Amino acid sequence: MLSIKNISKTFHPGTVNEKTALRQVSLEMKSGDFATIVGSNGAGKSTLFNAITGAFYVDEGQIFLGGEDITFQKEHLRSKNIGHLFQDPLLGTAPHMTIEENMALAYMRVSGRHSPFGRISKKDKELFREKLALLDMGLEDRMKSPVGLLSGGQRQALTLLMATVVTPKILLLDEHTAALDPATAEKVMKLTKDIVAERKITCLMVTHNMHQALETGNRTLMMNDGQIILDIAGRERENMTVETLLDQFRRQAGEQLDNDRILLSR
Repeated sequence: MLSIKNISKTFHPGTVNEKTALRQVSLEMKSGDFATIVGSNGAGKSTLFNAITGAFYVDEGQIFLGGEDITFQKEHLRSKNIGHLFQDPLLGTAPHMTIEENMALAYMRVSGRHSPFGRISKKDKELFREKLALLDMGLEDRMKSPVGLLSGGQRQALTLLMATVVTPKILLLDEHTAALDPATAEKVMKLTKDIVAERKITCLMVTHNMHQALETGNRTLMMNDGQIILDIAGRERENMTVETLLDQFRRQAGEQLDNDRILLSR
């Protein structure tokens, strides 16, 4: 489903701010794979996501999605096939628009429909209401409410729904529960797992919770200095603990994980 072949990216080349963020990264994701990604700040996790979504073009290498070469495809065209959630719940929705309008915008963008809001059909609205009811947050009864009135957890759940209202080829989750309180984060995470499993969505999820990284999905990747240094699955992953995962990192990277959130998550 997703095939990344030897991609590299250097920002501000030839200047004092030169930074090589990705170094010959390769990754193969089969349809239905759910891989978690861990690593210190600056390891290249979010940069990898931005390369996939087309926020910038890579300096070298190729990216294929569903067999199509998207290496130089524009970002807005890729977004029809890629769902992307950020850590900040405010980034995924338009606050001054209603819940219904946000849902309609996401639905039309990915479904290829270009009708104005006034032409959203009764059937479409019923679909939105049905999807919102799955969140169990009462949002199906607040479809005319501005999204800006929702809590962070409600907005993140809505963003998840918008990103999957039409099943994407791949879903990218960039610490999408990190800014939420524990109870809300757990609820949004359960929704995520349920939607991904039900639709068999190919998914990449960045997390700083090491237990979550080993318990969620079917693969765990670790990044360091712009490279994927670990890729574990199957029995090796089932038998791995947080301690052995950190030991693997130390052996591979030759350094300690210095990120407080990672260490506290032990």
